[in-house]
Amino acid sequence: MKEYFIKDDGIDIHAKLEMPDNAKDGGKYPLVIVVHGYTGHMEEPHIIGAAEAARAAGCASLCVEMYGHGKSGGLFRNHTLYKWVSNMLTVVEHARSLDFVTDLYLCGHSQGGLLVMLIAGMCPDRIKAILPLSPAWMIPEAARAGEMLGEKVDPVNIPDEFIQDGEHLLSGNYIRVAQTIHVEDEIARYDGPVLIVHGDEDESVPYEYGVKAAKMYKNAKLVTIAGDDHCYDHHLDLVTGAITDFLKEMTSDE
Repeated sequence: MKEYFIKDDGIDIHAKLEMPDNAKDGGKYPLVIVVHGYTGHMEEPHIIGAAEAARAAGCASLCVEMYGHGKSGGLFRNHTLYKWVSNMLTVVEHARSLDFVTDLYLCGHSQGGLLVMLIAGMCPDRIKAILPLSPAWMIPEAARAGEMLGEKVDPVNIPDEFIQDGEHLLSGNYIRVAQTIHVEDEIARYDGPVLIVHGDEDESVPYEYGVKAAKMYKNAKLVTIAGDDHCYDHHLDLVTGAITDFLKEMTSDE
């Protein structure tokens, strides 16, 4: 395991690289970049589980923490989707520079799921497949409607800052940025394979968004985790199993 920081325009992005379970010296392997969600970090059980599932499928894993989260630079208050996009584009370039990497996969949870959907549309030639987990791709739509992560906000007269969920202070720029993003455009730009995993009792991102995204992508599979919540607190083994099976299928011809 190698733990280090990747620089993105002066911001330190915390990263942890681990080789696959069956790695050999000098071997070449696919790499799965794994990213957390809003308020999350790389040590959450579902993020650890996703990375372990990737390695069990014969892939290396690169867990990263985005701007304002975990051990990465930047203040949580100041993070926006644009800053996360900039971070992830830098991470993708870093991953492409690693001499052992064959193909790249993106796996993200919640806001991280939204992020990988955006990056796949921006870099369709560089990403072999994406794995959005409970993807919160309703965030831009909600921001335009003035419903921001459970808080009501004037979508025109946006405040300088606001409190989300009674404890998380955010700049109004988070909303301003989110309002400009149209995820549907990036979905349309990506033709590669997509695995969407979503609990049908998700309390944060309605399950219907997973269903809708699966229908909109040209080549998507939806795995429904019955009776589970946003972070898969009840059936994480089903999530990791689905990830491993999908990646094994994707890499079987390598």
